[in-house]
Amino acid sequence: MTRRNWLLQQLGIKKWKLRCPAAVLPGAIAFTTTLPDHIRLLLVAYSLPPVDHQLVVDVARSMAITPAQIYRVTPKQVMLLQQNSVRCYCWWLGLDVLRNFAGISFNTPPLAVLSSNVGAKCELWHRISTIILHTAAISCRLD
Repeated sequence: MTRRNWLLQQLGIKKWKLRCPAAVLPGAIAFTTTLPDHIRLLLVAYSLPPVDHQLVVDVARSMAITPAQIYRVTPKQVMLLQQNSVRCYCWWLGLDVLRNFAGISFNTPPLAVLSSNVGAKCELWHRISTIILHTAAISCRLD
């Protein structure tokens, strides 16, 4: 028994552990530290856009990714992911790359800027085409 638990016991305070903190505590997030195997795009942003946002859909489609293969996380949540569990594309939306994972990472301005700035969109599409060419070249070498 730890000193803390002993002190709580001496004060007559029972220690409880919540089975589902997200249901009781507002703002609590149930979060896993590994990604499911089917995930191909990890989208990291402070303000998470919906998966059905037109630009997100277009980016996913250009990379041959379905909305079901996109996983959205905040910067705090991405720090909880195990380093070896991320083997997919990582799109850092509106922030710098915070962690290096096994997949290809790219960062862009926030979605609001991308939606209204033609130059930022052109740079995004250029990066995606470079990523697709790079991925195709690697798979050709492996064959």
